[in-house]
Amino acid sequence: MSEHRLEVADVFRTYGDDFLARWGQVLSHQQKKAFEDIRACRTAALGGHVEQCDQCGHCAISYNSCRNRSCPKCQAAVRAKWLAEREAELLPVKEYFHVVFTLPQQIASLALQNARRIYSILFRAVAETLLAIAADPKHLGAAIGFLAVLHTWGQNLHLHPHIHCVVPGGGISPDQSRWIACRKSFFLPVRVLSRLFRKKFLIHLRKAFQKGKLQFNGELKSLAQPAAFEALCQQAGRIEWVVYARRPFGGPEQVLKYLARYTHRIAISNRRLISMADGRVTFEWKDYADGNQTKTMTLEAVEFIRRFLLHVLPSGFVHIRHFGFLANRTRKEKLALCRSLLPALKTAIEAGASSGDGDSTAAEPMSHRCPVCKTGRLIFIQILTVAALACLPAPMVADTS
Repeated sequence: MSEHRLEVADVFRTYGDDFLARWGQVLSHQQKKAFEDIRACRTAALGGHVEQCDQCGHCAISYNSCRNRSCPKCQAAVRAKWLAEREAELLPVKEYFHVVFTLPQQIASLALQNARRIYSILFRAVAETLLAIAADPKHLGAAIGFLAVLHTWGQNLHLHPHIHCVVPGGGISPDQSRWIACRKSFFLPVRVLSRLFRKKFLIHLRKAFQKGKLQFNGELKSLAQPAAFEALCQQAGRIEWVVYARRPFGGPEQVLKYLARYTHRIAISNRRLISMADGRVTFEWKDYADGNQTKTMTLEAVEFIRRFLLHVLPSGFVHIRHFGFLANRTRKEKLALCRSLLPALKTAIEAGASSGDGDSTAAEPMSHRCPVCKTGRLIFIQILTVAALACLPAPMVADTS
């Protein structure tokens, strides 16, 4: 049996009580649920089931998964299903573009107490910006469609809200008679996007404040005063907001690989953890400010858990959204129109793009291969409740990642 690899859940289980003693009183309901779910994931606390090999008869007990979207081990099945649905929506265009919109730190800090409101405004400002600039005849002059994914973290687990957008290289003409393609390797001017994004975000932020929809407690309490809040907005309006376009994808097959890596990612994957000892956790991180060098960082375990839980989203908050001709209400009709306007190009799209994040990425059939005979399959035969598991001797457990 292979040696156990360090997981986020191990940190939670080992130092969870210390963390709760310091921070338990300020956790949101959703953060508490994520914390408990991750600690209990694939343990007897969630129950399990018995599987038996259809060849050699070997039996194994598998503990149930928590299914929490913040859990590093529970994303594979959801990701695979989501990717299969997205594959049918890819268009035969030569390039897909990747644009990232980032909030400045002084505005990002508001999300600590207003996550749902700030992240909703962020999505709205990004969508309005891309759709408006693309529709402008001075730039593309077309109705585009795109997918947007919210990430709230940086590599060091600090709060760093930003949205990744994946956009087909073109759009539908105003009269819907033709497909207007982007220039080769160029989508829209980044500086124009940045300025409009900043303007739209601050407009919506001010409206939210005027309607009393923002909370300010603790260190942010002074911002409840209109003068202080307006000073913050004016300060943010004088700096450049980071918007950048990465190298365009070569085609739909590369888009699927990218989506597999980014859409269902959480704040830190298990593969980045190096060690846990003496109340500290060491992990790898990539320093983008220093030539993308991979470095190591060591945090107190309690601080590591605190930073991780900063990125638990509010209950029911949708962190992957579609806009333009990919919007849910009109997607089917608009995609049919796009394909009718595009050249009849046959694109080979990889059906099984690998996720590349190191967590629970094994294909589903392999996860049920018998560990003894290596040829048979483990077949479900019995459910085990938590009470039933408590009465059993220590079993051989199969990790159903």
